[in-house]
Amino acid sequence: MNKVYKIIRVATVPPIMASALFIVLWAYGTLDIVDSLLGVFFLGILPILSYPLQRFIPYYKNKGREGQRNLAIVFSVAGYILGCVLALIFDAPINTVVFIYLDYLISGILIAIFNKLFHLKASGHACGIVGPVAMLAYLGLYVPAIVGSIITVFVFISSIKMKRHTFWQLVGGSAITVSALLLLILLFSI
Repeated sequence: MNKVYKIIRVATVPPIMASALFIVLWAYGTLDIVDSLLGVFFLGILPILSYPLQRFIPYYKNKGREGQRNLAIVFSVAGYILGCVLALIFDAPINTVVFIYLDYLISGILIAIFNKLFHLKASGHACGIVGPVAMLAYLGLYVPAIVGSIITVFVFISSIKMKRHTFWQLVGGSAITVSALLLLILLFSI
């Protein structure tokens, strides 16, 4: 059963879920192909590129799995920032593309604050799964949001069974991304 749990966790890493979000938004006609491909690149491909590139970056080269994680965070934040800046420069839709990048950026900052400063260990994995589901619900795409919610339940179960996170760490990661989205909705509605 541990293999099943591991497959579930690997198949739902945040870059894959972010890519799935942009693909669903394109499939439903919410985003055009350019915004979708850029989203897949900045939030999906760029963070994953950190893993094969680790061996070529001197500072991270010999740091093992911890170095991989830290470099992935660097690449992820770079993707959030670059995506957000380009979306703003090229006048991408505010309530979709810009919201998504800002949600990821704010969520990443909040995860870092809670985990590094307060040592609460909010789950980045949960944050990266619940964020796209919340965004789909916000955009009125309820069928994909329900499917995402079901996937989220399996990820929570897998994370707990594999002892990667406690229930409250998963709730914390989920609350962070939902709070970031609610903050954006509030700020942009003023």
